[in-house]
Amino acid sequence: MIPESSPGAARKRCTVAFATRARQYLWSVELPLSARIAEALAVARELAAAEPGSAEIPWDSAPVGIFGEPRTRSDRCADGDRIELYRPLEHDPRARRRERVQHERRAARQKR
Repeated sequence: MIPESSPGAARKRCTVAFATRARQYLWSVELPLSARIAEALAVARELAAAEPGSAEIPWDSAPVGIFGEPRTRSDRCADGDRIELYRPLEHDPRARRRERVQHERRAARQKR
């Protein structure tokens, strides 16, 4: 068996993604087969260090997931996974919808 640290060891490729309103960041990372999400984030963080705007990425605090499903940083990732860093919502979508409906109802009452 070949140790994972040797050049011929089996590896997996994953994509690490983060998006702001203005830009989407994608980093392709190559990892040992036993790698976990935290290790993928560490490799992506090193790749991102030279990019402008990467300082705003919440590497340590953002919730993470794979293909839209929440995961923990200690979960293993598989070959081809898209590991996503989630930014917090500025507004709760349900609260925004309630406000919009109330506003529309008030506007409709004033037209009567």
